[in-house]
Amino acid sequence: MGAGHYFAERPDVVSARRTVTLALPDETLTLQTDRGVFGAGRVDPGTRYLLLEAPHPPDRGHLLDLGSGYGPVALTMARRAPHAVVWAVDVNERARILCAENARANGIDNVRSVAPDDVPTDVAFATIWSNPPIRIGKVVLHELLVRWLGRLEPGAIAHLVGQRHLGADSLTAWLSAHGFPTVRRGSRQAYRLLDVTCDSSTAPA
Repeated sequence: MGAGHYFAERPDVVSARRTVTLALPDETLTLQTDRGVFGAGRVDPGTRYLLLEAPHPPDRGHLLDLGSGYGPVALTMARRAPHAVVWAVDVNERARILCAENARANGIDNVRSVAPDDVPTDVAFATIWSNPPIRIGKVVLHELLVRWLGRLEPGAIAHLVGQRHLGADSLTAWLSAHGFPTVRRGSRQAYRLLDVTCDSSTAPA
């Protein structure tokens, strides 16, 4: 895996920051992006679809943006749920720095931009929103999702978006077969929006 990939811990591509605007019906955010970070050129269409169609996040508790990048999902969740704590989790150090800076620049103070191992083990999530890093490979992706979906609060729902041609439909079946009942909330062009729950009787601890 080359260090220039967005899922590298420290991308070695030369920094070249730019500004993008995320305009939604209820929020507008101005965000700094950079090379070596997912969606650097624009807000990814799958991310935008998630933000347009996912239900309003819980007003309180701990919320998770898994694979947060420079923060479009985490910051939107934080604006919509200002009394919640939003954990923006990414392995990419450059992405975490951008996310934290973007939160400050947009006047958002309830986002914690952290590496995966920096989330306290006793934190459970009232929801998870994610445009997961499909390109890390199926085995690693499955391990990643099992790790975090297993931390949903009882009755909580995660909302994931993925592209059909990158395996969103097969992921739906795999999750359902491995203790995470999954249904398709919606479909738009090549994208699937999935609702995922945790069946505590079968999902790994």
